[in-house]
Amino acid sequence: MKTDRKIRIETLAVHAGHAIDPATGAVAPPIHLSTTFEREAEGGYAHGYIYARSANPTRHALEEGLAALEGGEEAAAFSSGLAASSAILQALAPGDHVIAPTDVYHGMTKLLREVFMRWGLEVSFVDMTMPDEIKQAVRPQTKLFWVETPSNPRLKITDIAQVAEIAHATGALCACDNTWAPIVQRPLDLGADLVMHATTKYLGGHSDVTGGVVIAKAKTDLFERVREIQATGGAVPSPFDCWLILRGMRSLPCRMRAHSENASKVAIWLADHARVESVHYPGLTSHAGHDVAARQMSAFSGMLSFEVRGGREAALGVAARTAIFIRATSLGGVESLIEHRASIKGEDPRTPQGLLRLSIGLEHPDDLIEDLAQALES
Repeated sequence: MKTDRKIRIETLAVHAGHAIDPATGAVAPPIHLSTTFEREAEGGYAHGYIYARSANPTRHALEEGLAALEGGEEAAAFSSGLAASSAILQALAPGDHVIAPTDVYHGMTKLLREVFMRWGLEVSFVDMTMPDEIKQAVRPQTKLFWVETPSNPRLKITDIAQVAEIAHATGALCACDNTWAPIVQRPLDLGADLVMHATTKYLGGHSDVTGGVVIAKAKTDLFERVREIQATGGAVPSPFDCWLILRGMRSLPCRMRAHSENASKVAIWLADHARVESVHYPGLTSHAGHDVAARQMSAFSGMLSFEVRGGREAALGVAARTAIFIRATSLGGVESLIEHRASIKGEDPRTPQGLLRLSIGLEHPDDLIEDLAQALES
């Protein structure tokens, strides 16, 4: 894309990482499946590619596109969101200290507790909505603040700018898991140093690809270490997976707008239902984090959760009776999903037994509301 003008996010999403193929004139980018690349007679690699684990043209295009979309300088793509998160943690050293949220994706909790704490990383879990609690957890060895907002599954809202300011005052970095809010939330603009996405979710957008990415605001020593881990550890996405995510990126702004609008309508309806005890959605003015979310998000994304009166059995019954919502784990696809989150997380007292998590898709919102109505009223 050749222009000196500042372009808007919808235009950037369509063109970032895409270029007309010089060999054929193809508008859609080619998929480079080759695992190895020819060496010059004198020993060099004129095109910059040696072996697919270290770099691949399709992955390079995806990384360029994701960095541009998030407003970063560099990006490193991985085979999953947890592989991307692992690379950030591996870039630290044993004895380093991480501050992470108590209300965090259970896969991240498992990764920290069962892998990296055993490896020698020290971790403090705090309520990231409480600045004083964050400050009290800081140690001389604190190197990384991990933010997840909105959180999974109760959609707690963390003030990214505030946490980044605390992190930088202590000489640490701030990393933000932005999986639930691409486009509508821009952590690098708010002061974060690193952004992680599970590209499996909204970025891919069609429930057909697994991936992750780390995006850096600037090229730092820690990001260079992430890049080294990417190549050495080899947890890289296939060229076809990269191509699918590139394709998903192009419609992302429009999809996020529709996901957000649909979720808002569903959340407002649920909030008035007699069988619903509470609704967790930052777009509701009653949400504890609404003011912060309204300040740092341009829309409130397509994820919400709600608690059914009657606890576990009542919630499982609602999930069993939906006809349009699919009972499945994941989020960010075009189809709407419903999940009894406590069944996924196992023994976790922080997840209410009556809580159902919804990923609101692109169906008509009235159909989604009618489906929930019959499931709640049966």
